[in-house]
Amino acid sequence: MGILEVLIQTLLAFSGIFLYARILGKQQVAQLSVFEYITGITFGSIAANMAVQTGPGETFYHFLGLTVFFLLTYSMNHFMLLSRPARKLMVGEPTVVIHKGKLLENNMKINNYTLDELLMQLRNKGYFDIAKVEYAILEINGELSVLPKSQFRPVIPMDLNIPTPYEGVMSEIIMDGEIIYQNLKQNNKDDAWLLEELRKAGIKDLNEVAFAGLSSDGVLHVDKVRDQLGSDQMDPTDTPEMPELPRGKSK
Repeated sequence: MGILEVLIQTLLAFSGIFLYARILGKQQVAQLSVFEYITGITFGSIAANMAVQTGPGETFYHFLGLTVFFLLTYSMNHFMLLSRPARKLMVGEPTVVIHKGKLLENNMKINNYTLDELLMQLRNKGYFDIAKVEYAILEINGELSVLPKSQFRPVIPMDLNIPTPYEGVMSEIIMDGEIIYQNLKQNNKDDAWLLEELRKAGIKDLNEVAFAGLSSDGVLHVDKVRDQLGSDQMDPTDTPEMPELPRGKSK
């Protein structure tokens, strides 16, 4: 009975935390501010206790606690959407740590942000010289946003007055052998067109297609499940192939 009870409680904990996390939205994963970080840990802790602790009424009390904590978090998120002061209080606000190539030590101290952390994040962004940075802003999720000085920014076609064609987002048409009809319809294409394009690519069965996407210029890019990479295929392993030894008559 104990094993069955743990299995049922684990299923209930998994279902509850999955449902509540979906309702709360992507900010639980994407932002990772202090508030989301704490709520995420608390959700996991309550769910873990509910999954393994057995006893009279234990499951109900843990699920009740998980539900109450979800309602509090949901209410706080809704309140933060309506009130900017509450949002600043709960999740903080971005902080400028470099201004025109100069460090703002007081802002760094307030956020317990060390120079080592700043230099590391600058290097991760590709900046090894603070003097080349116009602004650096410490975001609420701990990421560093960097604006380089204009003379150190990469050249783009607009700087050279070079016209560029429109580039949109590729639409997924086939995923794992399944046609995504909604995307096909949105691009004013039909089954006949798709089958003809696949025939041109030498494909006779949808199961041969791992992915097919339609680019903004109307070209269908197809990736097969089994690609023919040719003689230049790279083997990531470091295990040498064992040569086949010649067979001789045993004596």
